[in-house]
Amino acid sequence: MFPDFTLRYARLPAHFYERFTPDPVAAPRLVAFNRPLAEALGFDLTAFDEAQATAWFSGNALPAGAEPLAQAYAGHQFGGFNPRLGDGRAVLLGEVTDRDGRLRDIQLKGAGRTPFARGGDGRSPLGPVLREYLISEAMHRLGVPTTRALAAVTSGERVFRGLPEPGAILTRVASSHIRVGTFQYFAARGDLDAVKTLADLIIERHYPSLLEQDKGERYLALVEAVRARQSRLVAQWMGLGFIHGVMNTDNCSVAGETIDYGPCAFMEAYDPRTVFSSIDDGGRYAYRNQPWIAQWNLARLAETLLPLIDDDQERGIARATELIQAFEPAYEAEWLAVFRAKLGLATEEEGDRELVEALLEAMHAGRADFTLSFRYLAEAVEADAPALLDLFDNDTPLRQWLPRWRERLSAEDAGLDAIAERIKAVNPLYIPRNHQVEAMIAAAVEDDDFAPFEALHEVLAEPFTEQPGRDAYALPAPPSERVFRTFCGT
Repeated sequence: MFPDFTLRYARLPAHFYERFTPDPVAAPRLVAFNRPLAEALGFDLTAFDEAQATAWFSGNALPAGAEPLAQAYAGHQFGGFNPRLGDGRAVLLGEVTDRDGRLRDIQLKGAGRTPFARGGDGRSPLGPVLREYLISEAMHRLGVPTTRALAAVTSGERVFRGLPEPGAILTRVASSHIRVGTFQYFAARGDLDAVKTLADLIIERHYPSLLEQDKGERYLALVEAVRARQSRLVAQWMGLGFIHGVMNTDNCSVAGETIDYGPCAFMEAYDPRTVFSSIDDGGRYAYRNQPWIAQWNLARLAETLLPLIDDDQERGIARATELIQAFEPAYEAEWLAVFRAKLGLATEEEGDRELVEALLEAMHAGRADFTLSFRYLAEAVEADAPALLDLFDNDTPLRQWLPRWRERLSAEDAGLDAIAERIKAVNPLYIPRNHQVEAMIAAAVEDDDFAPFEALHEVLAEPFTEQPGRDAYALPAPPSERVFRTFCGT
């Protein structure tokens, strides 16, 4: 049933990882399995055996050809550098080639205490596993590059995070798990050969067009290519009100995917200063800071590649600095493209940025829900929509803005009905609202009830389509259920 492994990473030199066989668990139970993803990866589902799948996805048995390992990496965590992090509880089984010919990592999270573990038990509570499964799959449906969730298995054991909780293992799929911190690990050791090996692997795997460039330009072009993907990714986050929560360099994928869903959350009442993570005391990773943290992380990647960019250090720094400084206009262009689309604009005109910013200011002043404010614009292309106005504690700024927006829409080469439909096509009605995620987790952890998880997952599979009878899933949290803090869970 399991597709054949390629084992590209396992064939790198031994100091890129630590071999580690997952620790068996007592009584595994498969509680979620992503059949469409499994099909896309090349699994033979006609021969699906739940008992065998449970053994594989819990780490109690290894699929044929797997060579499990924990990847080495370092990272800046909240600005402070740690030279040795690595997969403390995650195990890469290997890579498979999916049905579209793309190489994909398959990794178990919560599979035991690896040699990189830093005082933890190597296990994961059930809550964080369900959170990552649900939100990563929701992000995929929202069109955001992301790691995917293939399976979730309960372990039949308890893990201790203050209080005992049910344990679980997540099977995660990524185009790769190589991070900015992976480069930092080897650069910190002065291992230029390893940095070059890693850079060549990334170019071959994620940016093959760069192979046509001379070696002298290839590594600078790699920074530029990562810059393009990161600027686009963060612009998409911003367009959804998504707050990652821990944008450390070890959580920054050089493939341009969203990775590591710890204390992430979706903003409801719009406020650019919003922070949810319980460990982000200074607001380093607040919503409004995410673009500039992405730029900061990109600069850390460029630092590791300087010896490959140019033999002359000063010249290499100057060339890399120019690329890093170009992040801002690249991101601004991506951001404006995202928000133009959210306003129903397919053309570009002077003043569009000011139009977007004026709406955001009105939303901030009115403490309006981010997701529904944009969604309900579809009902306001011709006249004021009560549902939209009701989102605002103070709707005066919005009422002043709407005529400006409608005048701008008149310059579009489309009818108002068509504009309303394209607004709905890019502005979701359903997102993983924090209170619903917490309620889903509580039901599973406290009552072994996975029906709320399955129902929420089903709704989020069609985020742009109105689903009769599921109105409650679109609504912000009532005051008594608002979530102000999220936790890493590791």
